[in-house]
Amino acid sequence: MRIKKLLRHPATWVAVALGAVAFGVALYLFQPWRLFTTVEVNEAAPAAVASPGATTSQATGAQAPGKPAKPAGGPKTLATGTFVSHEHDTRGKAVVLKLADGSRVLRIENLDTSDGPDLRVWLSDQPVKEGKAGWFNLDDGKHLELGALKGNKGNANYAIPAGADLDSLKTVTIWCRRFSVSFGAAALA
Repeated sequence: MRIKKLLRHPATWVAVALGAVAFGVALYLFQPWRLFTTVEVNEAAPAAVASPGATTSQATGAQAPGKPAKPAGGPKTLATGTFVSHEHDTRGKAVVLKLADGSRVLRIENLDTSDGPDLRVWLSDQPVKEGKAGWFNLDDGKHLELGALKGNKGNANYAIPAGADLDSLKTVTIWCRRFSVSFGAAALA
């Protein structure tokens, strides 16, 4: 009899409604199902870029007469680093490449981390710290967002803006923007 009385009380229904709203907000923020999802991406490594002075015949693919082809240069490795785990187990390699046209690309290879809400790829001027000490420091100084993480497993390329100062931005992090925490980071050397 006492339970029926409690269920009829307006405060009980207010508490149930508030609990349901809190549960919905928690699901939106934490997205716990993403711990069990995988997004795999396998982009090819940037290839050599043909020089603008080289021309070829459209019909045959042969070099146009009288115009010498300039050799295409392959990507040059500027820096590399290996990911260390922070908030989530993270493995993989980060490579900064300079292409023949002068553009730069961050390539993340063999990435293996958890999926999560609002994951971003950042370059940071803060040092990589092991363990919990590295979870939160990478947004303390200067950082540059290269875009959303394309996949939590595999290989992906991220364009680095021409004005980015790679002399100071020496760390790559998989950053969860929603919770301001690093999933993993790599020091570039």
